[in-house]
Amino acid sequence: MSSFVAATSSSSGSSLLIFALPVLLIGWLFFTQRRRTKESQRLQSSLGVGDEITTTSGLLGRITALDGKIVTLEVSPGVSIRFDRRAIAGPAPTATDSPSADSPIAPASSESETDTPSDPTRLTD
Repeated sequence: MSSFVAATSSSSGSSLLIFALPVLLIGWLFFTQRRRTKESQRLQSSLGVGDEITTTSGLLGRITALDGKIVTLEVSPGVSIRFDRRAIAGPAPTATDSPSADSPIAPASSESETDTPSDPTRLTD
């Protein structure tokens, strides 16, 4: 009789778990989406003319005008483009965000030591 009670209680616990996990997952998804939305709204309200920003596509520029839902960016001297305000991903990376000079990655040289100039008149074997 006790084995029947143990089997019944473990199956009810697992069935409760089967229903609780999806509910918890959906609740977590709603919570994280709401947090992302609030952060995006905070970023949009803090934008100002002269801010250097990055767009969602990775374009860097300086805000020259804000018109409701449109942001005008200067990406190069004399070159301005318009973006939807929602396309602003965040502030532009600063010099401290880039790899330091002490990093082990060396810049690529323009000419490899193993490459030899090709001679079009030379016959190959």
